[in-house]
Amino acid sequence: MAGINNVVLVGRLTKDVNLGSTQNGRMVGTFILAVDRTTKDQNGNRQADFIPCVIWNTKYSKKAENLATYAHKGSLIGITGAIQTRNYDNKDGERVYVTEVMCHDFKLLESRQAASDYQQGQYNHQQGGAGYQQVDQPQQNFQAPQADNFGSQGQTTTPAGQSDTIDVSSDDLPF
Repeated sequence: MAGINNVVLVGRLTKDVNLGSTQNGRMVGTFILAVDRTTKDQNGNRQADFIPCVIWNTKYSKKAENLATYAHKGSLIGITGAIQTRNYDNKDGERVYVTEVMCHDFKLLESRQAASDYQQGQYNHQQGGAGYQQVDQPQQNFQAPQADNFGSQGQTTTPAGQSDTIDVSSDDLPF
């Protein structure tokens, strides 16, 4: 039986994407994604997990470069990928184990203005900042929007968890 290794995360970048390249010129981006937990600690504060992630350019896409160009510290992004564990020997000869998320795809989940407002502490949680706008990005041959209208495409949606009620009838349930 084959295993299942799928990860879907929504969180904020803790700093700008660190873009680098391998010896053969393949571009790779590394970043830390802060993902809020659904529960609060005993003091009522929301906790977060800080998850190391890696995204690569491929033969058909420049996902690492696009993420580094359009997402910055504080940007709300969604990623899909898989957990990967690797190891190496450090300069002291000790074996070091690293667990990280290998990103297959990403989505920008808010406008540039909302990300900027979040960084400056002006984020309005009740209205979702300047509005959550999802920018459509095909999986291959990504064409970046022009800088002057970036984020104006897409449709404004209500962020998950903002509604107090959900209308569900017994006909909607599968059992």
